[in-house]
Amino acid sequence: MKQKQRGVTFLGVAFIGAIVAVVAVVAAQVAPTVMEYQAIMKAAQRAAESGSTVLEIRNAFDKSKAADYFEAISGRDLEISKENDKIVVEFAYNKEIHLAGPAYILMKYRGRTK
Repeated sequence: MKQKQRGVTFLGVAFIGAIVAVVAVVAAQVAPTVMEYQAIMKAAQRAAESGSTVLEIRNAFDKSKAADYFEAISGRDLEISKENDKIVVEFAYNKEIHLAGPAYILMKYRGRTK
């Protein structure tokens, strides 16, 4: 009795490989922006905890920016307010990631200290 062969054809393997490669390339380009966002969140949290005036908070954020090597925003871009006697720092920015030709990924980041 003959059994049917099972498995993936060469074209199937090539197609799956191409999909995996595209996903890996996109992930490799998105990962640094996510790490930058995390560094900005930490810097905003430290600045909110360390300063009591708007100028002190912006300066503390700019010092953290120099130490953590991110370029997306600066102290001028922060929105600083007070809620229930607690300083809240908010920010928002966009990052464009070029894929190929006219194709881009637009990442919109927004953060707020607690």
